[in-house]
Amino acid sequence: MNKGTAIVGFLLCFLAGMGLMWGIDHQTPGAGKAAGISAEGAVAAFDDKNPWSDEDAAVSISSKDPTWGSRTAPVTLVLFSDFECPFCSKVEATINQLKETYGPDKLRVVWKNNPLPFHKNARPASLAANTVFNLAGHEAFWKFHKAAFENQRALTPENFEAWAVAAGVDKAKFKAAYDSKQFDAKIDKDMEVGKASGVTGTPASLINGVFLSGAQPVDKFKAVIDEQIKAAEAKKAAGVKADRVYVELTKENKAKNPPPKGRDEQKQDDKTVWKVPVGENAPFKGNANALVTIVLFSDFQCPFCSKVEPTLEEVLKAYPEKVRVVWKDNPLPFHPRAEPAGELAREARAQKGDKGFWAAHDLLFKNQQKLADEDLLGYAKELGLDVDKVKAAITDKKYKAIFDADQDQADELQAQGTPHMFINGRRIVGAQPIDNFKKIIDEELPKAQALLDKGVKPADLYNELIKDGKSPPPPERKTAEVAPADAPFKGGKDAKVALYLFSDFQCPFCSRVEDTIKEVEKNYGDRVKIVWRHRPLPMHKDAPLASEASQEVWKQKGSEAFWKYHDTLFKNQKTPEGLQRAALEKYAEEQGGIDMGKFKAALDKNVHKAFVDAENAAAEKSGVSGTPAAIIGPVNGKEINGFFISGAQPYGKFKKAIEMALKEAAGGAPAPAADTAKKDAPKPPAPAPGPGKKPGGGDVY
Repeated sequence: MNKGTAIVGFLLCFLAGMGLMWGIDHQTPGAGKAAGISAEGAVAAFDDKNPWSDEDAAVSISSKDPTWGSRTAPVTLVLFSDFECPFCSKVEATINQLKETYGPDKLRVVWKNNPLPFHKNARPASLAANTVFNLAGHEAFWKFHKAAFENQRALTPENFEAWAVAAGVDKAKFKAAYDSKQFDAKIDKDMEVGKASGVTGTPASLINGVFLSGAQPVDKFKAVIDEQIKAAEAKKAAGVKADRVYVELTKENKAKNPPPKGRDEQKQDDKTVWKVPVGENAPFKGNANALVTIVLFSDFQCPFCSKVEPTLEEVLKAYPEKVRVVWKDNPLPFHPRAEPAGELAREARAQKGDKGFWAAHDLLFKNQQKLADEDLLGYAKELGLDVDKVKAAITDKKYKAIFDADQDQADELQAQGTPHMFINGRRIVGAQPIDNFKKIIDEELPKAQALLDKGVKPADLYNELIKDGKSPPPPERKTAEVAPADAPFKGGKDAKVALYLFSDFQCPFCSRVEDTIKEVEKNYGDRVKIVWRHRPLPMHKDAPLASEASQEVWKQKGSEAFWKYHDTLFKNQKTPEGLQRAALEKYAEEQGGIDMGKFKAALDKNVHKAFVDAENAAAEKSGVSGTPAAIIGPVNGKEINGFFISGAQPYGKFKKAIEMALKEAAGGAPAPAADTAKKDAPKPPAPAPGPGKKPGGGDVY
């Protein structure tokens, strides 16, 4: 190619690119006014023929942001989110419920990218989504967004391309723009807006500028939205144009409620003493009878835990023999390599004592970016451990009971996130500067010495220091009507304890909790009656009929057939049209033994709708607003007053609630919450007969 041809080619490409960008800024996404809102909150018609900007708002937004809802909606929810964050995935169901409740004329949802640094796939996913948005508009973005959250563990370039094409984007154009990072700068701009608004983690919602952090219950969102609808109406009555209400309200709300301080600026509540048991078998370093004990809840894959390690070493050097550091495992769910790394460290302790544990601990933090199985086995060899035993510990999750107990304790103490520490029971959060540690330690030393001077034995000192400390709040309880005779169940028919599972066949979080429920069934057998309670949520359009279909299967063939059909529904939950009428009939026919004439007639006539509606009403009466949710307690007459678990929580939470309920059913009081973590490895419950075998929350920087 000669020089002249190259120049001409460059100019043509430049002009074509300018034309494309003009078209993007001036296109009308969607297809006019939408007749309704689809179940998963797909974009409602967004009339945006001309570019607009609310850059002068306290939380700036514009037509260059992916948006759902009307430009003149009285309430705008700006969501700072991360495609890899599990809490962001959790809040999506809440956002969809809000869309369904308020509709596009009252609520506008604006997406802002906030990929966190420790989620390696989050930024590429944001880039892919932003590329889809710029090439095909709002509706295509929300289609891609839906696919990404439904496949959160499969955020790969290949899938990005497939989801983009499925959203209506030209494959070649997407690939060229994505590979060249053509639309990457928007991500940094979003993050700057977030930082100025006080966003330090995900998900973070600003509702007309009112800050709401984490995956909060839907009622918390509704309370703010309802208040802001009234405020917006007052503004319009005062003469403010509908498309300027957002700007005015964000400024007012920011003045009344300034953005929260960042993680490192947050004032520590370091005066309250919490009752934090050390346990009988926790690794520690420093003097066993030290005047000051630091209980550290940590995670080998957490970058902030790595940052606090040098500070703790400085503390030990600055206070020789006066401080001990006690380790507690809290592998966070979005750090998949934290638990395997913890298995290595615990096995190192089993083989070589505390010295072996801390040697493994140091090596793991030194190589925090390399925690694959092959890496861990290499470290085991370097540490002189029996590699086969380490491999077996990782594969079999040998020390999972210890992790569960530590995580239960962290949960009870409201120790959300890592690193989280208690200095003689006084809370300190995050990778704080050493002076913050020294301040508390210097205040605690004379208190401890005074107790020794009064005759307290050194071995009893720590327990004496925390004995009057604040205990964790009791677990939440809810009351539910006894399940009707038609409710499918498994486990012990006459068990003294029931687990009522309020669930929805189309809810992705309900799908996630299924393995946990199976683990409960396996470990408790006939000691617990697991009862299915239908709770199809309004934003899941296929869920009600799926519930009716499963109930017809129960009517014809009983509980065993119901659970088999139930498993098939969850297995096909994410399949296109996997819960629609034709599929429901197919699954019933394939299962065998179902009278298909009666089955089809039951769906035609909605024979079981009244039953499903009654179960939904029972859930609402119990205060169960989302799914999955469980109430676990002794069966008492016409109701159960049980321990409430919201969301797809880990097995440890279910186990703790079941154990307390069993104790209560046997005539004893439930174990105090603070006493449940006294031992690192509590005994597992008796196995079931026959074959058998973690709010709201959010990610922070």
